Amino acid sequence: MIVVTRLNNSHFAVNPDLIERIHENPDTTLVLVDGSTYIVTESMSEVIDKIARYRARVIALASQAPEPSNTGIRHLEAVPADEPREPRRS
Repeated sequence: MIVVTRLNNSHFAVNPDLIERIHENPDTTLVLVDGSTYIVTESMSEVIDKIARYRARVIALASQAPEPSNTGIRHLEAVPADEPREPRRS
């Protein structure tokens, strides 16, 4: 989530993955994928910078995630293309 500021100086967080467009004419307007709009005090470049920092933080945290422990629990994983699959049974 990124924190932005409404015109009345209250802050709110928005999921940047849901932002479809950003308009700046003259106020900065965030348009989300569901069609809702939010007018914010930050400039378009500031919002874009917040989104870039958020995504960089997500990537950094993911790269620091510990390796899964060997507890015997199988997690979802990709099946290599060269590995034969067993047929499904109904």
